[in-house]
Amino acid sequence: MFYSIPPITLALIVGNTMMFLSEFLFGNVLALNLALWPVGTTAALGGYPGFQPWQLITYSFLHANVVHLFFNMFALYMFGGELERLFGQKRFLNLYFVSVITAAITQLVVSSASGGEPYPTVGASGGIFGLLLAYGMYFPNRTIVLLIPPIPLPARLFVILYGTLELYLGVTGTQEGVAHFAHLGGMLGAWLLIQYWRGRPPFRMR
Repeated sequence: MFYSIPPITLALIVGNTMMFLSEFLFGNVLALNLALWPVGTTAALGGYPGFQPWQLITYSFLHANVVHLFFNMFALYMFGGELERLFGQKRFLNLYFVSVITAAITQLVVSSASGGEPYPTVGASGGIFGLLLAYGMYFPNRTIVLLIPPIPLPARLFVILYGTLELYLGVTGTQEGVAHFAHLGGMLGAWLLIQYWRGRPPFRMR
């Protein structure tokens, strides 16, 4: 199976898995330094770094538990390989990390606006949602089967429904502990980059 996975997708899966295993060795040290903390949390953490610029990327390699890791890596396997073959390694890597970074920035803005106790954000979901958006744009009629319940849907409809659900959950706050607006930020970043590649608004027409 691993021989069929393109190199960047495979490297991301291996990197995320190795980082998750490292969390057992180093404990909270990784979360305190590499997770995405809200801006201005240094004092609250008793001298630990709090927010640092590198966290805009490093947070995406940390995961809360095995289930969190599994679903993100499964989605990366499902969508990443085909998109990497379509875009090539460089563009695929740009797409993934632009989504990761815009998801992080969105989360920072939302956490700053909402206030409350500072908490870290972890997970590759921002990058995954960016890939999902791209998949829906480039393979709109490809069938995606939901895991629960197992309903087949066209990729475009799946992305629209999932994005709408994330917006609803984020606005209503009915699923605490999940960075729904970060997921939407990842989708926004992917859409903006694809529009730039295509030379379409809000960028200059080519």
